[in-house]
Amino acid sequence: MKIGILGGTFNPIHTGHLILAENAYEFMGLDQVLFIPSGVSYLKDMNEILPAHHRLKLVELAIASNPHFALSTIETDRKGNSYTYETLKELKAQNPDAELYFICGADVMMSIHTWKEPATILKYASLVVAPRNDTDPDLMNRQKEALAGDFQAKVYILNTAELDISSSMIRDRLIHKKSVRYYLPDPVIAYIQEHKLYESETVSEKEQE
Repeated sequence: MKIGILGGTFNPIHTGHLILAENAYEFMGLDQVLFIPSGVSYLKDMNEILPAHHRLKLVELAIASNPHFALSTIETDRKGNSYTYETLKELKAQNPDAELYFICGADVMMSIHTWKEPATILKYASLVVAPRNDTDPDLMNRQKEALAGDFQAKVYILNTAELDISSSMIRDRLIHKKSVRYYLPDPVIAYIQEHKLYESETVSEKEQE
């Protein structure tokens, strides 16, 4: 079984995430893509991130219509900081015969040697990398070769263009009462509106309920 893994804060999940996952699913011939919202991120200010129960619900709504997408709570169930290497070790223990593919952007591939336990990450999963419009293809290829040499990593570059969509841009549009139609699936928009999420730059007490 070939399992794709797409992690992130998903604050909120958007169409770009879904298209990336679908492209990786098709390109790599995956059986399933797991969406894994982060728990406590040591790299981000948690005051600017929705509580896990909201982000889990947004992902659940976003992927509900796709039979080969699934939601995992492996990181939000874990206490303390979320580390990718721990997640991959746990997933491999749960699925010993599966091949794991970590889906990410070019920025992650370029900086993964600075992550905690990069050798463990690249031992348990191959990288499936989405190019960025501002990343030099030659630089990406050199990094791919470096990771193969240093960690025996398997790296696959997706043949797809970057979508100029980001969660921070969507949050800004929501804060300023601008339309996010087509940036987010309709059920996600409805949930955000119902719970009055992203009405300010920081997470409000109401959003934490």
